[in-house]
Amino acid sequence: MFAAERRQLILEMVRANGAVSLRELARVVQTSEVTVRRDVRALEAEGLLDRRHGGAVLPGGFTRESGFPQKSHLATAEKTAIADLAANLVEEGEAIVVGAGTTTQELARRLARVPGLTVVTNSLLVAQALAHANRVEVVMTGGTLRGSNYALVGSGAEQSLHGLRVSRAFLSGSGLTAERGLSTSNMLSASVDRALVQAAAEVVVLADHTKLGTDTMFQTVPTDLITRLVTDEPPAHDDRAATELQALADQGVQIAVAGGQGGSSAGGGGPGGDSVPARQQRRDVPLPGPRRQVPGGGGGLRSASMLGEQSPGAERARVADLRRR
Repeated sequence: MFAAERRQLILEMVRANGAVSLRELARVVQTSEVTVRRDVRALEAEGLLDRRHGGAVLPGGFTRESGFPQKSHLATAEKTAIADLAANLVEEGEAIVVGAGTTTQELARRLARVPGLTVVTNSLLVAQALAHANRVEVVMTGGTLRGSNYALVGSGAEQSLHGLRVSRAFLSGSGLTAERGLSTSNMLSASVDRALVQAAAEVVVLADHTKLGTDTMFQTVPTDLITRLVTDEPPAHDDRAATELQALADQGVQIAVAGGQGGSSAGGGGPGGDSVPARQQRRDVPLPGPRRQVPGGGGGLRSASMLGEQSPGAERARVADLRRR
């Protein structure tokens, strides 16, 4: 086991139990207490845990990462609308990478209808959603299975991505801020996500409004590498999310806002109370020029002017209006 993998496992044990003895850590990671003590010292230096006599404890302010069952029940309507909108960006015959997450899993279910698509992923859930899709090729990375989110991580996953080049990457995470970009609470997941980003000409982040303004431990995609954010419209009272949207737009991130479903988020319904499909509710923040172009232009993201035909000033006024509400 590599040092990074060993230390990530130590972190996960501490988060799951609150406090773990050095003896128990050494038994689980199958190494000596001397090595574990060195790992714990290194993790404490990074502020990720606190050492105690004979063990390690969770530091104040950090919470354990939610597992897949908990995440799958959060903001489900918003994730569905985001996935519907993001799927519109994928073209027939394209090659893309899709990272792990409940939102990207929703996206994968919709990508099954895109013929000639090649999807590279480290997520078992994404692969499962596409397993029986007609004319969709699925390429999985290697790596070690991380059971909490059904993703392949570690050096094997990262090495399998070396030399890969695709048109765009679709990623989600635990938090998104204009200052640090996309982040996650898991070190190994962050490392694989960074490798996915390196393989793509453009980066599309899928994040519902609950993640806007949230900053977690490990940065995966800095703001200047994010081409587009696909999100849902924040509730009227959520000033933090609206402020973060404006800050991201100011830094050149193209923003596509999906309308809410039912009463879960702003966006309204159609006549008679029926929800308007996300495809009809798409609103893009048009910014000056694309951030990263696909060579040849054929597989690149369509510019915001092509999608929305709105002026930058008009969209900034819309985001400002969200903040006032």
